[in-house]
Amino acid sequence: MNDEFFEALRQRHQKAAVNAYPATGAVDKFVSNLLNWLFPEHTGQIIKDSNALIEYSSQLTTQLQQLLESMAPQLPNTAIELSKTFMNRVPQIYDDLVKDAEAIFQGDPAASCVYEIIRSYPGFYAIAFYRIGHALYELRIPVLPRMVTELAHSRTGIDIHPGAMIAPWCCIDHGTGIVIGETTIIGPHVKIYQGVTLGALSVDKDMARSKRHPTIEEHVVIYAGATILGGETTIGHHSVIGGNVWLIRSVAPFSRIYYRPEHRYQE
Repeated sequence: MNDEFFEALRQRHQKAAVNAYPATGAVDKFVSNLLNWLFPEHTGQIIKDSNALIEYSSQLTTQLQQLLESMAPQLPNTAIELSKTFMNRVPQIYDDLVKDAEAIFQGDPAASCVYEIIRSYPGFYAIAFYRIGHALYELRIPVLPRMVTELAHSRTGIDIHPGAMIAPWCCIDHGTGIVIGETTIIGPHVKIYQGVTLGALSVDKDMARSKRHPTIEEHVVIYAGATILGGETTIGHHSVIGGNVWLIRSVAPFSRIYYRPEHRYQE
C-alpha cells in the first residue's frame, strides 16, 4: 500500500469528521426504544407506571437530540428544536400505526390477533420504521431518515424510501422484496403483497426532484410480483393488480388487471 492510498483515506476520514452522522447502532437503539414505548407488544417490555411512561418520552427526546447533535452543521434547525418537533408528531405516528396493524390483521386470515401482528409481522415492522423515518424526512433532516428505513430493509427485505407518502390502513402482507420509491403516493386501505415494485421509469439523476414513482389510490390490492412504474402512472381506487403484472400507464378506478402468460408448446 502506497502513500497515495493512505492520503486518500486520510482525506476521506477528515471529510467524514466534518459531515458526521450518528452511529447505526445508536439510531437502531433510539427507533427500537421509541417503538417499544408506543407498542410494548413489540418486545414484551412493559412500562407499568404512568409517571415512568412520561419520563420515558423525555429520555427519547434526549436520545434523538444526541443523535442530531452529531450532525449539527447539516441540520435546518437546532437539534433541540427538531427533537421537540419530532416528538410532537409521535401521537400521529402512533395513530397511523394502530390503523396499519388493524389493516394487516383484517387482511391476513392467518393472523390470530393484533398482538401477533405487532410482535412478529415484518410488514408492521417495516411500516413502523418507515413512519418514524418519514417524520424525520419531513423535518428535512439529511441521511438519518434513510438510515432508519434501511434498518427495517435489512431485517425484512422490505425497502420503503422515507420520502414516500403512505396513508394509514396500509397492509403489507408477507412483504419480502417490496420496493416503494421516494415519490410514491399510496392512499388509505391499500394492500401490497411480496415482490411488488413501485418504481421509476428512469434513473436519470436529472429527475431527482421530480415525481418519478406511481400514485396508488385508496382500496387498491397489488398482488405478488407486480411492477408499477412511472411518476405519471396512477392506479385508480378500488382496483386489483394481479401477480406479475408490468404497468407503465394509469388504470381507471375499479380496474382488474391480470397477467396472461403466452404458452408455447414444441412438438
